[in-house]
Amino acid sequence: MGQAVARANRTRYPVLGALTIRPMSGYDIKKFIEGSIANFWRESFGQLYPTLRELTEEGLVDRRRDEQEEKRDRYVYRITSEGREVLREWLNEPAESEVPRSELLLKLFFGREVSVETSLRHVAERRDELEANLALLSAIEQELETTKRTAPGLPYWLLTIRQGMLVDQALLEWCEEAEAVLRKQRRTVAQASR
Repeated sequence: MGQAVARANRTRYPVLGALTIRPMSGYDIKKFIEGSIANFWRESFGQLYPTLRELTEEGLVDRRRDEQEEKRDRYVYRITSEGREVLREWLNEPAESEVPRSELLLKLFFGREVSVETSLRHVAERRDELEANLALLSAIEQELETTKRTAPGLPYWLLTIRQGMLVDQALLEWCEEAEAVLRKQRRTVAQASR
């Protein structure tokens, strides 16, 4: 229960941060998160609208109706000076370390219960995902450097992308090492069964 509450409370910070970029609707915030911080921060979009409601009630964001012709009206949210102050207080706090959860590592840890081929397949699938993500991050980096050259947030955005790229590169090296270890294990198992 305590972890769920802590997680729900932290949803406010990416929402407040998004609204420092520009006023946005809930849908705009969702798209912003998907296109920017989703590579390192997972957010439950089911929590987005309740969080916007709470932030509005607390006076941390303002909400106004945006009337649109031939479309449903939508609400646009703008961060208030109080909201910006709450965000800045949180940004000044030390970052919490989180224990990563990796289903791949969990499966490898108990891998002796299945064939070596199964473990090799899991590692190969992870390698493919990492290569695709690395290509995506590289494309985002190039696009930002081209289209957002003068944006004040560019150095900070590039730092997050660069960390993701370096982590992916390190994990790709680990995949190569893991595949070598598993191929050796496959030979050992084959020799033992003769």
